[in-house]
Amino acid sequence: MDSDTSATGSGLRRTIGLTELIFIGLVFIGPAAAVGVFGTLDARSGGAVALVYVIATIVMSFTAISYMRMSREIPRAGTVFAYASAGIGPRTGFVAGWMILLDYLFIPSVAYLFTGIALNSIFPAVPVWVFTAAAVVLTTGLNLAGVKVASRVITLVVILEVIVLGLVLAFGVAHLAAHGPARDWLSPLTGVDAFSMTAILGAVSVAILSYLGFDSLATFAEEAKGGPRIVGRATLICLVIAGLFFVAQTWVGSLLSPVTPAELRMAPELEGAAYYSAVDATLGTWLHWLLAFAKGAGAAFSAMIGQAAGSRILMDMGRQGRVPRFLAEVSPRSGVPWKGILLAAGGNVIVAGWAASRADGLDQLTSIVDVGALTAFVFVQASVVGYFLVKRLGSENPSWFHHGLIPVIGGVLLILVLANARPLALLIGVVWLVIGVLVYLVQRRRGALAVE
Repeated sequence: MDSDTSATGSGLRRTIGLTELIFIGLVFIGPAAAVGVFGTLDARSGGAVALVYVIATIVMSFTAISYMRMSREIPRAGTVFAYASAGIGPRTGFVAGWMILLDYLFIPSVAYLFTGIALNSIFPAVPVWVFTAAAVVLTTGLNLAGVKVASRVITLVVILEVIVLGLVLAFGVAHLAAHGPARDWLSPLTGVDAFSMTAILGAVSVAILSYLGFDSLATFAEEAKGGPRIVGRATLICLVIAGLFFVAQTWVGSLLSPVTPAELRMAPELEGAAYYSAVDATLGTWLHWLLAFAKGAGAAFSAMIGQAAGSRILMDMGRQGRVPRFLAEVSPRSGVPWKGILLAAGGNVIVAGWAASRADGLDQLTSIVDVGALTAFVFVQASVVGYFLVKRLGSENPSWFHHGLIPVIGGVLLILVLANARPLALLIGVVWLVIGVLVYLVQRRRGALAVE
């Protein structure tokens, strides 16, 4: 049997190539991901949204490098859980896996909410939650059908989103050239309010959400035809492309926006649709509708990838006995961890519904997701140091620069951003961690965990 298409020991099948991985990463990240959080970032940063994304791209590049190194050494679907277990220890591995679950179980909820907001901006008579629930049902069905089926749909969605985003940028630049900007040309870097680095870092903690997806590629390491090396390559490619898209769209959006950051802070319910409103007011309703449709579809399928990634982390943790073992079950027909997918889908509906009921739901939910991701990313950086320099287990020769300085700098940057997250998000992160510790202790007491 061809090794590229054979099943792995877990029942997962190696069917995904480099191009498909890149498309999977881009649809999870979303070429127009910054559109959904533009209003929130504009309000929090005082108008310096492009600067926020420049800093966020730099911060995430250190994490991407560490993901690339660890995915080559440990090509397992559990990613952070597997890396921290090997590089630091099983207990830390459980904590890292538990914290990244806060990301992967909640980020699809954010994306589904983006779908509801986007489509509601076109059809305001239909509640956000209706579009959100419909998106959950559709994409969960595709996930259950198998990764190969889903990847074909994903390719079309990414192409559509890139074309529409290109139209928005082209018409936006033409409008700015003809009529001038609503704000100063450099304001996307300098802001329109008094410049505050604390505010910028607070906004970066939310902007990180836009990049969440590049790391999901590592969860498909057991399904990649070219092995772990192409996973690392696809990770870096996705991060670079996403960073360029985000800076470009937020720069243009900032210059087109007729609403000031101060006005958005006074009326947080306007933040979710701020970019669409700017496009509608300056470029035309037809382009607003086109962007909303593309973003709605893109966000729904981004959620689908997040749901799939979360189910694979649950699967790997289930195989090791860190969560109930039934979550490790893989469907013999479709080759996917179907019970994990259904569990994630149920959580998505509940969380997205809660956020849709609050005026500041989008801001709070994005911050909660980022706390889980940022905490897990710190563990990834620590895993590189532990794996290569302390335990000296890596296939590469240990290097104080590559395996020490780079992950340490990356970890410090992540901690600085994490410290500026919303207080409620940090509180929920702590509560989630406490729940995880209790789950661990219960599993240990029942004998599900080996003595460590």
